[in-house]
Amino acid sequence: MGNEAAYGDWLKQDFGELIDSLELNDTQKHVLKSRWVDQVIWMESKARHARTRHYALRLTAIVGGVIVPALVGINLQGPTGEALRWVILGISLIVAITSATEEFFHYSERWRHYRGTAELLKSEGWNFFQLSGPYSRRDSHAQAYETFATRVEEILQQDVQAYISQIVGQKREARPAETEAGGKAIV
Repeated sequence: MGNEAAYGDWLKQDFGELIDSLELNDTQKHVLKSRWVDQVIWMESKARHARTRHYALRLTAIVGGVIVPALVGINLQGPTGEALRWVILGISLIVAITSATEEFFHYSERWRHYRGTAELLKSEGWNFFQLSGPYSRRDSHAQAYETFATRVEEILQQDVQAYISQIVGQKREARPAETEAGGKAIV
């Protein structure tokens, strides 16, 4: 956890220094730090969190799924056999719970979603800082600022739309539709 916080602090400082070196007015610099840098750091943090959860849940399910058949193959009698059956049941429940949790929260999809958006935002920022790509025809950062701000907002709007349709939409699809007495689905 400390390395993640340190990385976020480093990004904030590094991008802050880059922004401070640009020939922009104070308001533009403040907006870049408050909006663009904040969103990059937030997306990075959410991506790391989702990746960690995804790996922990998947690894637990995989290891448990391998252990259970091996334990079932052991044929013990008496109190040891009874204890082993309880252990098998416990591990089986853990596998089922971790698999269901991953399926419900879609940590894999969240990780990819946040990682993709963070990289898009960073790429846009690097193009802006270097006056390359869509900013290559601008002579200064002040001239490129409006285009950059617009493009960042478009990325963030697309992010929200994709999150709602892909991540939240998957949760709705995973639930069976409830029906009214007349048989119409309630969504």
